[in-house]
Amino acid sequence: MPAMRLIVTRCEVTYSGRLNAFLPESTRLLIVKADGSVLVHADAGGYRPLNWMTPPTVIEESPARITVRKRGQAEGDRLEIDIAEVLSDVNHDMGQPDEDAALTKDGVEAHLQELLADQPGWCGEGFRLVRREWPTDIGPVDLMCRDAEDEWVAVEVKRIAGIDAVEQLTRYLERIRLDPAFASCRGVLAAKTIKPQASVLATARGIACVEVDLAVLRGEREPDLRLFAA
Repeated sequence: MPAMRLIVTRCEVTYSGRLNAFLPESTRLLIVKADGSVLVHADAGGYRPLNWMTPPTVIEESPARITVRKRGQAEGDRLEIDIAEVLSDVNHDMGQPDEDAALTKDGVEAHLQELLADQPGWCGEGFRLVRREWPTDIGPVDLMCRDAEDEWVAVEVKRIAGIDAVEQLTRYLERIRLDPAFASCRGVLAAKTIKPQASVLATARGIACVEVDLAVLRGEREPDLRLFAA
C-alpha cells in the first residue's frame, strides 16, 4: 500500500543541478511521497515547498543524510539533506492510487478539456487530436496531439494553472520521453487563467502556455486567445 512519510527534523539542505541553492540549518518538514517526490517545507512561506525533487527519483539514506537524485542519472539534479536531529518520523497509509480523487476535474475543467479535444487548433496551429487521456505510468495526459510538422505534443488542461500544473506536465513529459519514439514530445499548458509564475516556469522548461475562454470555444463571442510561446 502506498505510504507517505513525514519527517520533522533540524536539517540543512543543499540542492545542486540546473542551479545551486542552500538552506541553513533549521527545523523543517520533509515529505516523502510513495511516487518518489520529496518536498522540503518550512512553517512560513505558504503552501509552496522551499525545495523539492520530482519523480522518478532514487532516495539514499543514512542516519546523518538523505540524498535524492534523479533515477538513471549519476550526475545531475541532486538534493542533499543533512540531518542534525529528527523530531518526528511517521508513515501514513494513503490508500490505493485509484482512491485518490485529487486530479478529478471539476465541471469547468472537464468541459474545457472536451471543447479543446474537439478544437485542438486552439492549443497550437495545425494541432490534431490523437487521443484524450493518454496513459502514462504516473497518470493520464489530458490530450495527446500531433502538430503541423507531425510531432507529438502533450497538452495538459486546467481551469486555473499554477506552478503545480507546470510540475505535473513536466513529470508527464519526463515519462513520455523515455520512449524513443516520443523523445521530442513537447508540452502545452492550456487553461482559462495561467498565473504569471507558472508562465515563467513553463517558458523556462520549454512548455508553451495558452489561455482560452469557454465562451470563445463555444462560439459565444469573438476569439481572445493569448499564446506565450516557449
